[in-house]
Amino acid sequence: MSRRLSRLPGWLLSLLLFACTLAVAEQPIPPLAAHVTDLTGTLAGDQEATLDAKLAAFEREKGPQIAVLIVATVRPETIEQYALRVVEAWKLGRQGIDDGALLLVAKDDRRMRIEVGYGLEGALNDATAKRIISETIVPHFKQGEFYAGIEAGVDAMLKVVAGEPLPAPDEQGRRSADAGASFEAVLVAGGILVLIVAGAVRAILVLRAIFGRFLAAGIVAVGAGVIASLMFSSLLVALLIGVLAFLLALVVDMSGVGGAFSSGGSWGGGRRRGGSGGFSGGGGGFGGGGASGGW
Repeated sequence: MSRRLSRLPGWLLSLLLFACTLAVAEQPIPPLAAHVTDLTGTLAGDQEATLDAKLAAFEREKGPQIAVLIVATVRPETIEQYALRVVEAWKLGRQGIDDGALLLVAKDDRRMRIEVGYGLEGALNDATAKRIISETIVPHFKQGEFYAGIEAGVDAMLKVVAGEPLPAPDEQGRRSADAGASFEAVLVAGGILVLIVAGAVRAILVLRAIFGRFLAAGIVAVGAGVIASLMFSSLLVALLIGVLAFLLALVVDMSGVGGAFSSGGSWGGGRRRGGSGGFSGGGGGFGGGGASGGW
């Protein structure tokens, strides 16, 4: 291999080495896990959550998928090259409608770009995107007000996009999302209930030996009911859990079920929230429309 390379013309070898250097030096594209991705720590946690919730609500109500990405640098690429690579990887917007858009900020480069999908180029055209950057975002950035600038820019983008006649959001997709949220709530409630039962069984081990079966059952029932009322803010749920705890304290086999809970057993396969599975692009297409700017 080294002999073959040595036979190449010098200019061709230099070009190949330069291309390899650029390929290696490209900034990685982060996975799409939320509407707002901040790799620089510029936004506080509550600020990031507020922007994310705003963009998520807009997508549910209107349909377009708009995201924000903050990176330190895009070098050695230009902001335009990196932005296009990001949207091609993320595929923001609905497939066939192409109503996605990206607000990209390269903080250390002092550069930003609004990348616009095919379906939004009529409303969020190049001139409008340029005006949002120069007149809305840049003045804040020059004062070091990054969150205020990004929020104002996002609001301006949403206002423009909201006036575009687009197909309504997929009702089936909305129902699926609601069903997923409901299922997650059931899992959380079930996990809390299991923890309460486990705590009750552990308490029975001690209290039954001290106070006897019935008195111990009453103490456990009251304790479980109080804890449940604080967790669920519902008297009915608290009463139900109290009754269940009382019955459990009466009938539990201390060498069986109680032993299982007290022997250090654990639950595996816990559900972990986050990652690329929580949010994804809809298959939208981009053609390089948008505008860039600096501060």
